[in-house]
Amino acid sequence: MWIYDLRTNKHFTLKTRPLRREDLQDFIDCYHPEDRHVRQATERFRYYRYDELIARDKASLDIFWLKDESLDTLDDMPPPEVLQQEIIEHLEAALLAFREVTASLPKAVRDSR
Repeated sequence: MWIYDLRTNKHFTLKTRPLRREDLQDFIDCYHPEDRHVRQATERFRYYRYDELIARDKASLDIFWLKDESLDTLDDMPPPEVLQQEIIEHLEAALLAFREVTASLPKAVRDSR
């Protein structure tokens, strides 16, 4: 199984730093959809054999190998107001998603609540 780590040291938010196509270009270059046999491991893209994955505690796919630079020291963390804004954006996005799901439910299901 090939795994690409787009999480570590990448910080995306819905409003101030949304994920863009160019953020995925490295993955596209590594993935080689036209010929998967030419894939090569990189800093963010790695291959794991089945036996390696199944040997993990509870066969967890929560795999990471890059060091998260934001965890080195508290001094390297974004300012509290930035963290606060990111949390608010994530919560608002989740609430909006729930509202969209509710709105898409048939009226009979909504009325039964």
